[in-house]
Amino acid sequence: MKDVLIIGAGPAGLSAAIYVQRAGKSAMCLEALTVGGQIVNTPEIQNYPGIKKTSGFEFSMALFEQATELGAEIVYEKAVKIEDSPSENGKPIYKVTTQSGKEFEARAVIIATGAKNRHLGIAREEELLGKGISYCATCDGAFFKGKDVAVNGGGNTALEDALFLSNYCNKVYIIHRRDQFRGEPKNLEALKDKENIEYVLDSTVEELKGDKALEAVVVKNKLTQETKEIPVSGLFIAIGQEPDNNDFSSVAELDDKGYIISDESCTLSGNGIFVAGDCRTKKVRQLTTAASDGAVAALAACEYIA
Repeated sequence: MKDVLIIGAGPAGLSAAIYVQRAGKSAMCLEALTVGGQIVNTPEIQNYPGIKKTSGFEFSMALFEQATELGAEIVYEKAVKIEDSPSENGKPIYKVTTQSGKEFEARAVIIATGAKNRHLGIAREEELLGKGISYCATCDGAFFKGKDVAVNGGGNTALEDALFLSNYCNKVYIIHRRDQFRGEPKNLEALKDKENIEYVLDSTVEELKGDKALEAVVVKNKLTQETKEIPVSGLFIAIGQEPDNNDFSSVAELDDKGYIISDESCTLSGNGIFVAGDCRTKKVRQLTTAASDGAVAALAACEYIA
């Protein structure tokens, strides 16, 4: 029996574990893959307050060590079900079942499963990650100052990424599979004032070229079936994210994209289930906001238990 069971050991989950332990309660994280979440693959982090520069791996290990030294436990199991057990003093005890069939009990649960960037699914995408391929313009855009880059996508994230990159880069190509964008009109209007942005519409990225780093992308026009090569040093993929919350739909309300519906309080039912990080509905998904959510959810869980 733990006071707080945290599903996920990314920045939100580990931050929650730190705050739970510091509040004098016991925390356990169930992690399906590896500690750190998406950020572990980021070569350099330069936008976390108080840390001038570090790698995603170093940051993740520091969080892991801080949490475990405080007494938090990390168990490598994928949680697939949350249900009530017999109540304790009028409050339910939660039972979390994992994919392997193991069961864990706690007085409160924090869902911090995060979200993964939707990938293109083409050859060499993983190989060139951090070597020209990025899923976060805010994180990595400054590394491409004065260079030519491309953004793939047509929603608000893609348009905002293009606007952001246009301030640093020599030229920004926006590659979109349709002839119209899904992003907000205000973002489209702002793009009109940028002379270094070029649109590549009705097109998809078919191939990534480069030896040790990205040197060019090959795009295919869906209408003409013609292909062309665009020399770029960076490709920012902004075609959406995918949360992994379906297993918890019985205890958490999901929006049409699969994110858990919650406000900045990180509370759900009011009965001991909380949410933190990129898996919940929110406008900004950054390392700092994930850590913030972890602290908010942890303190709310400890207050609920008390």
